[in-house]
Amino acid sequence: MKALSGKQMCKALERNGWLLKRVRSSHHIYAHPDRPDTIIPVPVHGNRTLRKGTQQGIMKDAGLTEADL
Repeated sequence: MKALSGKQMCKALERNGWLLKRVRSSHHIYAHPDRPDTIIPVPVHGNRTLRKGTQQGIMKDAGLTEADL
């Protein structure tokens, strides 16, 4: 799996239809118009890469695959 930073994950989510709802501290909160009950927090700490489990959890919740990154 390709390791991504929080910024790169945000761009991948936006390419796949997720919209930035709000920013609270270092967490960007995303929601999808077709799935209003699902929100996805993405930790953005500069260019630091996301931990493997965090990245996998975000991808699973958003329905992303390796090809979507």
